[in-house]
Amino acid sequence: MMPSNKRRLLLLAALVLVTASPAAHAALEPEPSPAGNNGTDDDRSALLAFKSGLSDPLGVLRHNWTTGASVCDWVGVSCGSGRVTALSLPDVPLQGAVAPSLGNLSFLSVLNLTNASLTGRIPAALGRLGRRLLYLNLNQNSLSGSIPAAVGNLTSLQVLDLHHNQISGGIPVELRQLRSLRFIRLDTNGLSGPIPGSMFNDTPLLSVINLGNNSLSGPVPASVGSLSRLTTFVLQGNRLSGPLPASIFNKSMLQVIALAENNNLTGPIPDNGSFNLPMLEILSTSRNEFSGKIPSGLAACRFLRILSLSYNFFDDVIPAWLPTLSQLTLVSLGGNNLVGQIPAGLSNLTNLNQLDLVQSKLSGGIPAELGRLGQLSWLNLAANKLSGYIPASLGNLSMLNNLGLAYNQLQGTVPLSLGHLTSLQTFNVESNNLKGDLGFLDALSNCRSLQFLDISLNSFTGSIPDGPAMVNNLSSSIPTTLWHLENLIELDLSLNSLSGTLPVDIGSMQAIVQVDLSTNHLSGAIPISLGQLQTLTYLNLSHNMFQDSIPDSLGKLTSIATLDLSHNSLSGTIPSSLANLTYLRGLNLSFNKLQGQIPTGGIFSTIGYGSLVGNAALCGLPHLGFSPCESDSSRSTKLHILRYVLPITVTFVVSIIVLSLLLLRAKFKKPKEGTTRPPMVDGTNNHMVVSYHEIVRATGNFSGENLIGVGSFGKVFRGQLNDGLMVAIKVLNLESERASKSFDVECQALRMARHRNLVKIISTCSNNLDFKALVLQYMRNGSLEALLHAEGRTRLGFLKRFDIMLDVAMALEYLHHHHFDVILHCDLKPSNVLLDEEFTGHLADFGIAKLLLGDDTSIISASMPGTIGYMAPEYGSIGKASRKSDVFSYGIMLLEVFTRRRPTDPMFGSELSLRQWVQDAAFRAQLAEVIDPDLLQGEKAYGLGDILAPESTSNTLNSCLVSIVQLGLLCSSESPDTRIPMNEVVNRLNKIRTDYSSQRQYTYCSHTVIAT
Repeated sequence: MMPSNKRRLLLLAALVLVTASPAAHAALEPEPSPAGNNGTDDDRSALLAFKSGLSDPLGVLRHNWTTGASVCDWVGVSCGSGRVTALSLPDVPLQGAVAPSLGNLSFLSVLNLTNASLTGRIPAALGRLGRRLLYLNLNQNSLSGSIPAAVGNLTSLQVLDLHHNQISGGIPVELRQLRSLRFIRLDTNGLSGPIPGSMFNDTPLLSVINLGNNSLSGPVPASVGSLSRLTTFVLQGNRLSGPLPASIFNKSMLQVIALAENNNLTGPIPDNGSFNLPMLEILSTSRNEFSGKIPSGLAACRFLRILSLSYNFFDDVIPAWLPTLSQLTLVSLGGNNLVGQIPAGLSNLTNLNQLDLVQSKLSGGIPAELGRLGQLSWLNLAANKLSGYIPASLGNLSMLNNLGLAYNQLQGTVPLSLGHLTSLQTFNVESNNLKGDLGFLDALSNCRSLQFLDISLNSFTGSIPDGPAMVNNLSSSIPTTLWHLENLIELDLSLNSLSGTLPVDIGSMQAIVQVDLSTNHLSGAIPISLGQLQTLTYLNLSHNMFQDSIPDSLGKLTSIATLDLSHNSLSGTIPSSLANLTYLRGLNLSFNKLQGQIPTGGIFSTIGYGSLVGNAALCGLPHLGFSPCESDSSRSTKLHILRYVLPITVTFVVSIIVLSLLLLRAKFKKPKEGTTRPPMVDGTNNHMVVSYHEIVRATGNFSGENLIGVGSFGKVFRGQLNDGLMVAIKVLNLESERASKSFDVECQALRMARHRNLVKIISTCSNNLDFKALVLQYMRNGSLEALLHAEGRTRLGFLKRFDIMLDVAMALEYLHHHHFDVILHCDLKPSNVLLDEEFTGHLADFGIAKLLLGDDTSIISASMPGTIGYMAPEYGSIGKASRKSDVFSYGIMLLEVFTRRRPTDPMFGSELSLRQWVQDAAFRAQLAEVIDPDLLQGEKAYGLGDILAPESTSNTLNSCLVSIVQLGLLCSSESPDTRIPMNEVVNRLNKIRTDYSSQRQYTYCSHTVIAT
């Protein structure tokens, strides 16, 4: 949207253009009226009917359109020879409908009701204005319905502007009759269908076409190529496809070409002699499918200000002629197959405001000469193969507010000179090879506008000495000045090797939303002042060495959604104030030294065992396996009773034991022939004994009605035990040697494994001859496979799918990193993810699981069955399993869940895979092509209460889907070395979840040019 003063000038110019033409003079000069004032009275009646349908909140018409004054003296009304020729009320809040009576103003040549808060439909009666109407402007209202075909009757119309309304339907083919048209804007509506092929066949005077930001589809009409006077051509934000008419790039007057966003336009852009755009100022073709070389004909476009070709399939280097286009203010070439180095000559573009070369294949160093671009506010070089050091000269870019260098191979330290960037809002150097201490954070504390800081996944080490600006001279804490950045929204220092303590006073960050200091060596107490950060929604201090108790002040974090304090050395009790946090959905206190009673209510009503495990002295919540708490008085009473009861009890127990031994000895002296070993219970968590006869009764003698699944190792039945407990009973097919081994492996794998997201083995039953069964926790909502792919399935919304995959990730994290033995699942797929009554995900089927000794990273097995499509390459080819092979399977499953495409889908042949299909779409920034349409169409997840609104889909949801796809692609990389561990997967998922919950979006790799 252009500024209002520029828009007014454009409309004024269009009006002057209209009234300057000979046809306009003829139309504006009305024929003499018949005898009397019948014509004037008709005009008055038409205007009063229009007025009667408006609320006119400012009284503009009420106070001016009075019966005592001549209609030609009314505000906004112009006349010629006593007849109304113009009605112009721009920016007047009329609030109402466009009355059909305006079609009775038979001498009207100008109708301008822009930005007048109008609603309803465009009346077809306007078509009665016939050849006299030259100028029709109803833009920036809330008009709905379709464009009436009768508009085609306005055969002298030169300006048609309906942009920024809520108009739907197709473009009427009757508009081809507007042969005098010079200016048409229908952008920012809900128009759909094709652009009529004949629409521009006979409009030789047309100079401005803007049909952008609709849902138009099909090809670009070839007739556009015949418009010799075309100056502005905007089709961005549609669903157009196919090649462009080559003649579009041979227009001597063309100044603006905007085709970006959501289109699927293809083919190369013509070059050499067929490329002639001497007046071109804006070329925006980003997020399409153009290919070939960047056209060298652009070198002659001396007026070019905006060049946005990002996210296409251009195969090229950064052109050598680019630095010669001195008027450039924006260059966006990222998301293409660009190779080579960044030319130092770009420093000649002294007017450059934005430089975006993200996600290409650029190598070499960052030229120090870029520090001369004094007007630069946006520099994004992320996701390339850049190496070397960050130039200190970047500190000279005093107007820079975004610096994106993430996902490269940069080395060395962050230069202190970046502290001079007082306008900096975003600084991201995530995933590089940077090292050294964090003294630069003290320098960055001068950047008072800083909102996003991410230095994670580097190799920063050591404690951080305070600089001269520090309040004190502590030598082992993050600089206090960093915590005084009042505008900082997100701080990510995770996955480094930072040590020291947190400052006592860090409550000044009044805008902060996310803080991630996880996986460092930070120690000391958690500051009480953290409770002052009322905007905080995500706090992750996990995997550090924090000590002392959890401050009760954390109960004042009224906006917090995720709080992770796991894997520290925190002691004391859990503050009961945490139960009062209304928005808290994720709480992890596991693996600390906490003790005492677990609070009740709030988050503790739904908390799982995995969030509290590793705190042996906790009590309460017996349903999670913790011991009940005892009060001091009851303990004293029991000790008093024990003084008298204990001696008697000991004597009685010893007598029973002796008697039992004597009886057993007598029994086994003469065993009866033909007897079998009684049902035995293998090692399980609760040692519930379930007999073979009870299993037979519970399953109705293994009836088909209770059959809920069939696998390669046996069948699974639904059953109800004698105590009323619903269970799933997995009966092994003992004719298969693999099934017998599966029984042993699954028992071994889950014998001591306890996590809320693992299917719990309640008992086992085996007579070692002809029957073996696992009695498992019953999952009422079946498998993730069925919910994704079965006919008549319950539709899962975005949040529920996401939470299920987070559940699976946390289960794997536990098996890989927190179990005393490393357990590999080896057969991850949606059918092995089961859902309870609350749709919480539980990982199941450990039939081919592998145990690694200690912290070994891999194991070789001669028999690695797995499942086609989910097996890691190294797993399927050489039988080498590792934690990274489970990560691969998880990545494939993550892509499947959000695309609803199996990796074995018939559409994927030998040349294509699910991963490659998604990666291609991500590279072209066309994720909408692969994401499950149920998510993008905002359909309701029936029964789950998860509704996706369209605006959520286009903003926050879109950002989260991009992050999820990137994570899925990273996990499923061909090389195990490039896959991240499951604890890092969980960290990233938690960050995405928090971003979605707080409806925030950080995009460091996109820029859209809106040309008007």
